[in-house]
Amino acid sequence: MLGQMMNTQLRISSILEHANAVFPHQEIVTRTPEGPVTRATFRQMRDRAHRLAHALARLGVKRADRVGTIAWNTQRHVEAYYAISGMGAVCHVMNPRYAHEQLVYIMNHAEDEVLLIDRTFIPLVAALRPKLPRLRHVILMTEAEAQPTGADAPFEMLNYEELLAAEDGKGDYPWPELDENSAAGLCYTSGTTGNPKGVLYSHRSTVLHAMATALPSAVNIAETDSVMPVVPMFHVMAWGLPYSCMIGGAKLVMPGPNLDGASLFELMDAEGVTMAAGVPTIWLGLLSEMRKRGRAPNGFKRTLIGGSAPATAMIAAYEGEFGIDVMQGWGMTEMSPVGSVATIPPSKAHLPFDARMALKSKQGRQVFGVELDIVDENDRPLPHDGKTSGRLVARGPWIASGYYGIDQSPLTSTGWLDTGDIATIDEDSFVTIVDRAKDLVKSGGEWISSIDVENAAMGCPGVAQAAVIGVPHPKWDERPLIIVVAAEENPADKERVMTHLAKVLPKWQLPDDVVFIDAMPLGATGKILKTELRERFRDHLTG
Repeated sequence: MLGQMMNTQLRISSILEHANAVFPHQEIVTRTPEGPVTRATFRQMRDRAHRLAHALARLGVKRADRVGTIAWNTQRHVEAYYAISGMGAVCHVMNPRYAHEQLVYIMNHAEDEVLLIDRTFIPLVAALRPKLPRLRHVILMTEAEAQPTGADAPFEMLNYEELLAAEDGKGDYPWPELDENSAAGLCYTSGTTGNPKGVLYSHRSTVLHAMATALPSAVNIAETDSVMPVVPMFHVMAWGLPYSCMIGGAKLVMPGPNLDGASLFELMDAEGVTMAAGVPTIWLGLLSEMRKRGRAPNGFKRTLIGGSAPATAMIAAYEGEFGIDVMQGWGMTEMSPVGSVATIPPSKAHLPFDARMALKSKQGRQVFGVELDIVDENDRPLPHDGKTSGRLVARGPWIASGYYGIDQSPLTSTGWLDTGDIATIDEDSFVTIVDRAKDLVKSGGEWISSIDVENAAMGCPGVAQAAVIGVPHPKWDERPLIIVVAAEENPADKERVMTHLAKVLPKWQLPDDVVFIDAMPLGATGKILKTELRERFRDHLTG
């Protein structure tokens, strides 16, 4: 027996129309790449998205065509999100921090026909343009009067605002009646080996992900919020925030390209940002700025940190020094990306501060719609006792079943996504990532978690960043080596780091040496490149 409900489809265009109907006067504020801060209402942004869809159709964009973006977090980029997917094309977001050869591969593999860019990326696209035979149009997202000419325009570019102006008077774009399983977004993984792999999101997966992450038990997005997605819109669709904020009616504050601590503080302070989201390196910079000023930005209540695990010491600093609630989010490109969020349930609110911070350091509980499990090498489920570790697997309606355009599956023999993480899950469903499978250090037959040692090191005064790698050892096969970036103020030395670690780690887990470097090598999404560190220091204990 089937239910007697209407069979309406979940579409990204419905989010835009909902925001227009229910929150028409809510704001989107942008610090533009050119410098000025702009403002628009959700209704104005919706009307501009309709005009952009008209313009793209006039340029020949059809259903299922891939339209690329290389752009910062701005109002125009949000408009592109909705216009491209709404008209039935595929919004392909690209990370400008990828190597040139990777970007060429990605754009040709996706067969992008139109590309929208910010002015910052003109030199980048000029280098790529001759190698992109499928690309027909490049649109520069800037004011008409700021459009470069002559030597400042190394290739032909259309102007975004001129395209929209040409569509004045045409009225609403007729959003097509798409099947909710139609492709809507495309994002390529930042794999450390081989070419990046494309993950193709559907309208259904995107809408469900946005609805679930907006729930109070997840990120908790409401009309009373002012949300700043510092996580780039080219990084897994900004974790879905351009969608979930318009579902919840929250004000959107888009920071553009200036992501240093001072710039973020000033914009957050001026716009009363209540929640912001980004990777740990961003929040280290903001923490330093808050300490200089002796206060948090006006209205700032909570932050979502993801991309890589934040150090417990940083979480404790935000909460203990400034009263800001830290939520750690965990997921991956193949998961749209959110799989779990670390929040303190009421049953744990009575715990002492250190115990609550330890909970916040876990990857949290699965959000509604996602199932998480741990399995052994034969894909058999393991106990959720908080002690037994295994391969972390996931399934759900916004989790990838394959990769775009290649015959390679990320699934286990039982049909779950293999995340590549080693984890435990406890009786309360809290997930703790023990390590990436490839980052575990195996010493004398025993496994050492690089994450545990890194978290311990980050609690040492004078340590700004820390990374642990396994390096060859003549007796133990492999031993941990810790690489440290010292803080500018009261920088740590080797003796201080080792003395601190000896207080909190078993002797056999202590690194064999501490190496100081000026800056960590970072990948395209801000994660530390341990592959580069392993290559650089592979002979450190044997050479």
